[in-house]
Amino acid sequence: MIAQSRPFGQRYAFVVVAVIFLCLLIAAGLRSSPAVMMLPLEHSLGWGRDAVSFAAAIGIFLYGLAGPFAAALMERFGLRRTLLAALLLMSGSTALSYFMTEPWQMVLTWGVMSGIGSGAVAMVLGATIVNRWFKTNRGLVMGLMSASSATGLLVFLPILAALAQWGGWQWVVLTVSAASALLLPLVYFLVPERPASIGMVRFGGDPDDVPPRSPAAQGNFISHTLNTLWRAAHTRTFWYLFATFFICGFTTNGLVGTHLIAFCGDMGITEIRAAGLLALMGVFDLIGTTLSGWLTDRFDPRKLLGVYYTIRGLSLMYLPFSGFSATSLIIFSVLYGLDWIATVPPTLRLANEAFGDGHGPLVFGWILAGHQAGAASAAYFGGVMHEMQGDYVLAFLIAGMTGIIAACISLLINTSKPSFDPEPLPA
Repeated sequence: MIAQSRPFGQRYAFVVVAVIFLCLLIAAGLRSSPAVMMLPLEHSLGWGRDAVSFAAAIGIFLYGLAGPFAAALMERFGLRRTLLAALLLMSGSTALSYFMTEPWQMVLTWGVMSGIGSGAVAMVLGATIVNRWFKTNRGLVMGLMSASSATGLLVFLPILAALAQWGGWQWVVLTVSAASALLLPLVYFLVPERPASIGMVRFGGDPDDVPPRSPAAQGNFISHTLNTLWRAAHTRTFWYLFATFFICGFTTNGLVGTHLIAFCGDMGITEIRAAGLLALMGVFDLIGTTLSGWLTDRFDPRKLLGVYYTIRGLSLMYLPFSGFSATSLIIFSVLYGLDWIATVPPTLRLANEAFGDGHGPLVFGWILAGHQAGAASAAYFGGVMHEMQGDYVLAFLIAGMTGIIAACISLLINTSKPSFDPEPLPA
């Protein structure tokens, strides 16, 4: 059990943040692992890229779909229990895939099981920790949480690519499984349920501070989650945000995160070097996301999204014709990396403005589900297009055009009028 005292006083909240950051990092590494397994599985088991892409797509889709329900589960049954179960599922499912010999087994392990598990270790977890443990400095902490996916690319992909090239896909499986398992004791011993569980208050709060509880903490959490979606879905703003974030996922971890290494492999570039490009994107994503948060506080978020999606679309259309020289790939990685998840701060601000601070985070969880649905579509789409065309050129051109479409949709968003009924529907 969690002891009733902790060192560092209120600053113990940052110990919790460090553990959760590691959890988010490992989950991001897990979701990106099929990218480095694609070519080894093709060579050793003869699987087509469409088969591997389908498993990756299922995992990405469930990673997003599980988010809103995971947030409600954390309130209803406890954050520690939910997180420990998710990590156990991540570790067990990836370890089980060591024995796979058929594509359906990868769909079950890396798609369904790890998708559900990693979905509980996503941005909704970061938002829950921020709300429970911090009254001040929330922007800074949420920025750190958002950066975890980029750091996952930065830390994991070059290592996993080297393992795949040296020992095959099995070493990737064992490494991800072990990393997930090592987090279990850290979460159990270092992450209390709430500050009050160890006789503390939130960082920056006074002694009488009591964090507000979500409506999902009582009653039917599934009903509350779906009712929130039902009411949001009756607004035009929700669908504009959902559509742009669908395209965001389609043009980032769905296509680039899953297929860039294989695309570079077709051009004679080694997996380690291609993974290094993704790591470089991760570095500039840290810069771009931080800068985007600063800009979002000062400028119209709709115009920022218009600029971000335009740059992303043009970058994707440039890549197939870049010649894949060292210079051109570095230029692409820098421009694209700065824009990778720069869309998150303005999208979150628009969601809060449209749906209020009380409902905004859960509605944003559904918008994130749209992001992962787009990513899942692109992961499978890229594999199918490669099987049909023999290359990725058309897939990247189409993705680039969707980026331009998202830029236009962003300018249509209007949050000046109340667009969300604050009264809950009957269950």
